[in-house]
Amino acid sequence: MGESGQRSRLFGTDGVRGVAGHDLTAALALDLGVAGAAVLAGGDRAGIPVAVVGRDPRASGEFLEAAVVAGLASAGVDVLRLGVIPTPGVAYLTGALGAAFGVVISASHNPAQDNGIKFFGPGGVKLPDAVEDQIEDRLYHQRGQGRGTSARFGRVSDAGAEQERYLDHLLGTLSAGPGRALAGLRVVADCAHGAAYRLAPQALRRAGAEVIAIGAEPDGLNINAGVGSTCLDTLAAAVVEHGADAGVAYDGDADRCLAVDAGGQPLDGDQILVVLATELREAGRLARDAVVVTVMSNQGFHVAMRDAGVAVIETPVGDKHVSAAMRDGGYVLGGEQSGHIILLEHATTGDGILTSLQLLSAVNRRGMPMSAVAKLMRRYPQVLVNVPGDASRLGPLVDAAVVRAETQLGGHGRVLVRPSGTEPAIRLMVQAADAGLAEQVIGQLAAEVRLALAGQ
Repeated sequence: MGESGQRSRLFGTDGVRGVAGHDLTAALALDLGVAGAAVLAGGDRAGIPVAVVGRDPRASGEFLEAAVVAGLASAGVDVLRLGVIPTPGVAYLTGALGAAFGVVISASHNPAQDNGIKFFGPGGVKLPDAVEDQIEDRLYHQRGQGRGTSARFGRVSDAGAEQERYLDHLLGTLSAGPGRALAGLRVVADCAHGAAYRLAPQALRRAGAEVIAIGAEPDGLNINAGVGSTCLDTLAAAVVEHGADAGVAYDGDADRCLAVDAGGQPLDGDQILVVLATELREAGRLARDAVVVTVMSNQGFHVAMRDAGVAVIETPVGDKHVSAAMRDGGYVLGGEQSGHIILLEHATTGDGILTSLQLLSAVNRRGMPMSAVAKLMRRYPQVLVNVPGDASRLGPLVDAAVVRAETQLGGHGRVLVRPSGTEPAIRLMVQAADAGLAEQVIGQLAAEVRLALAGQ
């Protein structure tokens, strides 16, 4: 996170992340608090800016939260500490409480040793890259010139009771009303020993479901460890064991949700989006009859949406791109295969608990098992290959290889070649109706890309 010749960007695709105590230190957290306050603090009617701060239950979140709060208060910002709460809860309460901005201490689906810090702007929206750059510039300026002093110090208050406001908001999105929307369903909820460990089971129960909670005993060190949306086998086994109708799994900060049916078969984000898009369209609430996804969406999703009369808008990989396209185009539904799904009528960012409530409500309203609803979309086999190399050297030879690959698929699949955002490599993806054909096509494509990079 330091400088080596040319300064590398501190903010990544989702805030500032690193190994807690090594990359992400208390000093950096304090400096980010001061810098964030300088850029984002707008002030309320009394002229005193307010920030809300929440975290997931990682052990390192305790000292990082203390450091961020110290930085904010030293810069004259009043702080409302929300405690352990899902990331989308911080986003919602930033807007609901009229805060100037929000701060989350979490590393989402990463292991316990990692942590991160990210900001939400007014209204609970993710910050554009340009604003993150301003915070970063301010931080390095502080380190060179000193932090400066504030005319007043901010006050710090515990605001954990505001979590009930977020819970009420989630339940208020159900058209059937709390207590009825999920009535009759037995659901296993895997909370990843993360931020949803308390609120998710409460929300599902208040919506009427019988809930078996797993991954709901965080100790600060077990977050995402063999549980949650990155390890659906645990959820699948629990659903079968308890004879549940369905299971839902969140990640560490609960901005994602995936599901399994009664037989333990998984539903990914694409399949969940098909269900939600169908529900919204039938209710006349799917703006512009379109949904926003990334270029990594499954071909089966595109086929299902075409058959349903729903347009598909594609963006580069990353929920930030999905969110921006939704706001710019006036769309209300978007998301990724990972289960990061944005329901813009109700939330500014992905919200795992909200997604699970809406999905299970749709299943219950239709009177169909989750397995039948999942069949609204046929998942095409998808094969991924990474080819090491400099993506800037891709050119006409690779373009021609892609055309040949698409020709082999005969219009019944898709091909994607893109540079990696995290390493010097080119990511290849082939989807086809037949798994064997997908393997064959990507093998030939990878060979041609390697030849092109070698200059042959």
